[in-house]
Amino acid sequence: MDHDRLSRQLDFLREADRLKSVTRASTLTDQSRQENSAEHSWQAALGALIWLPEVETAEMDRILAMLLLHDLVEIDAGDQPIDLPHDAAALAQAERAAADRLFALLPEDQGPALRALWEEFEVMQSEAALLAKTIDYAIPVLQVWAADPRRDDHEAIARDNTTTGRARLIARTRPALFDHLHRELASGTPAITARSAFLAEADRLKGVSRATTLCDASRHENSAEHSWHLALFALVLGEHAPEGVSVSRVIRMLLLHDLVEIDAGDVPIYAQTTEGQAETEAAEQAAAERLFGLLPAGEGAPLLALWQEFEGAQTPDAQFAKALDRFQPPLQNLASGGVSWKAHDVTFEMVEARVGAPIARSMPAFWDHIAPQIRAFLG
Repeated sequence: MDHDRLSRQLDFLREADRLKSVTRASTLTDQSRQENSAEHSWQAALGALIWLPEVETAEMDRILAMLLLHDLVEIDAGDQPIDLPHDAAALAQAERAAADRLFALLPEDQGPALRALWEEFEVMQSEAALLAKTIDYAIPVLQVWAADPRRDDHEAIARDNTTTGRARLIARTRPALFDHLHRELASGTPAITARSAFLAEADRLKGVSRATTLCDASRHENSAEHSWHLALFALVLGEHAPEGVSVSRVIRMLLLHDLVEIDAGDVPIYAQTTEGQAETEAAEQAAAERLFGLLPAGEGAPLLALWQEFEGAQTPDAQFAKALDRFQPPLQNLASGGVSWKAHDVTFEMVEARVGAPIARSMPAFWDHIAPQIRAFLG
């Protein structure tokens, strides 16, 4: 493995962590706080999987990549609420400059390819980009109508958005979904209603706190933004996967993998005990059955099976997904000054046993890359 290339990719992924600190105008459905752009990017990618089940795999891969990348420029340019006046030309220039900077962090052959996907999303001239924009516009409208309690100001914005605003795109690309959203979820086919109920429930993952902090140690991350970050890890690092691994399936696994924490909560890896493992697994299985059971039977069952495959970690796809899931937290800890390691009195031997083993099983080069840094930090 080219470690210089991997280092550049990891620099990009660490910089991407800053998207978790970009605040949006939209709020969580429980109205506890405003969401951030990383959480939105995760829910948009999940929304594409759920609201567009008929889209073929290759096209969906492009849509998911666009949605994972689309808001990265807000790290520099910030988020622009749709109801506030702004200089569109100046904003577009700021976002292009941000794209130039961010994607230049990647290797010379990879950065332009991902930047091109971002540009394709922005100009909306391909079918994949139109569908990605459709979901990007639909998720905030769903959040407004699914909120409890609803906010009058957000309702007014959502109505204006679907009547004369940019969400009118949904009427062209997915008329049935548009009608469902425009009528404030009060009508729609059973399938569309079930998909929206699932996505509204998924919003709760943004309230599940993890032991790991953001790279800047400003706060603990949550499981929704962690899921986005891991899917981005797969997109960027997928070229290193063992032969035969489907990065497409890995991205889907990682978008889904922590949904069960809505019911079961997050158990920090260094707080897990052998005695509690069976109880945690039973709680997560029950959560998976409830959550995926919200979807139409023909749609929920395959996603439940994909989640179970990830948990079993017996296939090459699941093992690579698990390796990424274990690879990201040490990088966060090294950047943050070891916040969660210190909180749990973690030693190098603990990291090697609980994190290093699953990483090395699928990607020994990843473990070889970070193990010396962890050993030097923990002593």
